[in-house]
Amino acid sequence: MAAYLVVDTDLTNPEAYEEYKTKARPLAEKHGGEYLARGGKMSIKESDLWSPKRMVLVKFPSYEQAEGFYNSAEYQAILPISHKSAKRTVVIVEGI
Repeated sequence: MAAYLVVDTDLTNPEAYEEYKTKARPLAEKHGGEYLARGGKMSIKESDLWSPKRMVLVKFPSYEQAEGFYNSAEYQAILPISHKSAKRTVVIVEGI
């Protein structure tokens, strides 16, 4: 069963975040991830619980592969770049 990495990002330093993006994508793909959305146009229809800023959606073949990507030493090594240049909410959800 597929899993999705859902990320809401509020960029605080867009220029610095570019470095994170160029390093994160190949790692996600190495773990079977496929980017379905990456900061494109969005329309918020309801926002009782939260109001997203910039959404990223990455599909993985399985929940375990999504967790493996996020918890990998390689990804953990580049996370500080993201933390210095953005505020984020990251969720892994099992799907279809």
